[in-house]
Amino acid sequence: VLVDVAQVDTRVKLFGVESKLPLAIAPTGGISAGRPAAEILLARTAKAYGIPFTLATPAAASIERVAAEAGGRLWFQLYVVRDREFREKLVLRASNSGYEAMLVTVDLAVSGKRERDPRNGFVTPYKPNWRNSRDVLFRPAWLLEILRYGLPGMANFEGYKFSSPAGTDIATAVGREMDASFDWEYLKRLRELWPRKLLLKGVERPDDAERARAIGCDGVVVSNHGGRQLDGAAPSLEALPAVVRAVGSKMTVLLDGGVRRGVDILKARALGAQAVLTGRATLFGVIAGGEAGARRALEILSGELERSMKLCGARSVAEIGPELICS
Repeated sequence: VLVDVAQVDTRVKLFGVESKLPLAIAPTGGISAGRPAAEILLARTAKAYGIPFTLATPAAASIERVAAEAGGRLWFQLYVVRDREFREKLVLRASNSGYEAMLVTVDLAVSGKRERDPRNGFVTPYKPNWRNSRDVLFRPAWLLEILRYGLPGMANFEGYKFSSPAGTDIATAVGREMDASFDWEYLKRLRELWPRKLLLKGVERPDDAERARAIGCDGVVVSNHGGRQLDGAAPSLEALPAVVRAVGSKMTVLLDGGVRRGVDILKARALGAQAVLTGRATLFGVIAGGEAGARRALEILSGELERSMKLCGARSVAEIGPELICS
């Protein structure tokens, strides 16, 4: 208490580059179904706000298009699909387009059981039912945009032959293409292919983080895939401290999952994460209000982080430490 917090500094350095917030926009697939060109809008917003944006492999906008139309600090999330030639082309495309980091998802050897997707008609190709038809009728503005631009696809998978039959829910269709044999040996191959910062996304165990560091990864993202993979998996925030104790002084540790408010960023920092990834917060913003909505979502998170820092007596992000946590 009684600390001068009239001004607080939310800036951090991520991989040697200054970021306005200890925050990056997380990879989320299929978001252009909610707002056409959502990936482009989010990447532009991130650039204007001075934070990284992560493009998902199953995005509606291609690797090259996002780089050309948005720019900024771009990260790429890689799904290791079964077609080796195809996945390695994705890596080279991201490298040639100037992406500064690659996040390799390691918690999706197969898709989790997502019962809501087929129930809601979230299948490939799109299948209308009474539930989603009702939603469409109550959202005429969205319907007009879809009629104008068409239903989004997965631009980075163009030319890829999916093995799932029509009517398969999208998560399962993508999940069936994952290479369940992907292991530490092949990670070494990705390390050789990728010339810049390499992170593993989906790590929750300290021994896995240690092994990633030994192979040459620059960081790990502690994540349970938004709770959408293994039912009962540890919340990311609970798994974070052990990973930080193991590798926090040796590599970058980020947290993904459960970040809804600015105080969540403070909690993650206090537990040792250098920064967090948020997907849903900015996703809600861009779908509701386009680029302005995404910007407003970041303003809310930033304002809440500043308020939380002032209430905790932290004048900078560097002053957020474990002493703020009561357990």
